[in-house]
Amino acid sequence: MAAVELSRVDGTHFESSSYTENLIGTLLAIFGNLLVSVSLCVQKYSHVSLAGNKDPRAYYRTKTWWVGLLLTVLGEVAIFVSYAFAPLSLVAPLGAVSVIASSILGFVFLREKWKPKEFVRRYIVSFIGCALTAGGTYLFVTFGPNSHEKLSAENIVKHVIGWPVLLYLLLEIIAFCLLLYFYKQRNATYLVVIVLLVSLLGSVTAITVKAVSGMAVLSVQGNLQLTYPIFYVMLVCMVATVVFQASFLSQASSLYDSSLITSVNYILSTAFAIIAGAVFYLEFNHESVLHICMFLLGCVICFLGVFLVTQNKRKTKAFEPYVTMDMMQGIPTIHDKGRAVQPDYNGSFSYGTLVNSESVIPAALPAVPEQVSAFPGGTPVARSAAFKQD
Repeated sequence: MAAVELSRVDGTHFESSSYTENLIGTLLAIFGNLLVSVSLCVQKYSHVSLAGNKDPRAYYRTKTWWVGLLLTVLGEVAIFVSYAFAPLSLVAPLGAVSVIASSILGFVFLREKWKPKEFVRRYIVSFIGCALTAGGTYLFVTFGPNSHEKLSAENIVKHVIGWPVLLYLLLEIIAFCLLLYFYKQRNATYLVVIVLLVSLLGSVTAITVKAVSGMAVLSVQGNLQLTYPIFYVMLVCMVATVVFQASFLSQASSLYDSSLITSVNYILSTAFAIIAGAVFYLEFNHESVLHICMFLLGCVICFLGVFLVTQNKRKTKAFEPYVTMDMMQGIPTIHDKGRAVQPDYNGSFSYGTLVNSESVIPAALPAVPEQVSAFPGGTPVARSAAFKQD
């Protein structure tokens, strides 16, 4: 990525983009994604520790959880700043680094244990996925766009009013409205539909994040950009699109497996972010066909690797509660062991695993002498502090 001096046909001048700037942006993005992975692992460790030790404290009262939150903030700031130095098409796919780091840390730091056959079946595929992701990351970083302009307010306004951007935004708005119509009115709750809504919003988020980050860095360097209205327009659009993305992802998580959502969302969001960088910031205008093809090949390999890693996560077994016939003042005792097994006979009659159905009529129970309940006070006991595994 040698330093070059470029100029566009329409007369707008590109600032020199050096190897150092792209390197700083790339390293910041990698460092930020690593911090985010570590922070999530630390916070998960906090939840697991509380559940394992039966600690009654809330998670936000532990030091480890706050350390994780601080690392998350630092990681997101590093990723945000990286957009000011490196091209959007180069920073967006680097989210795959977080997937690799989370996979490794989940095994090493959290000490996730597997049986030998289960380990071979799952972790060999995960290892292949990590290798593909690392190889794809190397390719798209090596052959990614080498130049980008200094994002002053004037340059951003010129991009916004350009006909390619206006056409792109028009097509995006039409596609978003059509998808939203099918999702809300036709009840098309397919994962692809929901994630496409998120990805379309995500492309706008990527554009605005790069614009806000670029103007903020220029302001810190002494070229004040915060007095221009376009800065606040971009800031409002950035916040709004992030909020709506979170809303749609929350709806998707209530319908589909989180691992599937992660892989599909990464692939589609990264693809739309690359398209947005190519259209809005013209990042591929001066790249050779070979470089573009190798960059796209790296992205495809990375997508495949992320899919393999995320689809190979451990599946948790759903708990099916059971109710014994031990009675105290007519209140049944609910046993919450965290295991979907039928209890052995231990001196009291027991129902097996029950299906929650309001239509089931309870059978009449014979009168029995008063017994001591399995739990103090004869009241049901429910402990649900176990942290939900990804």
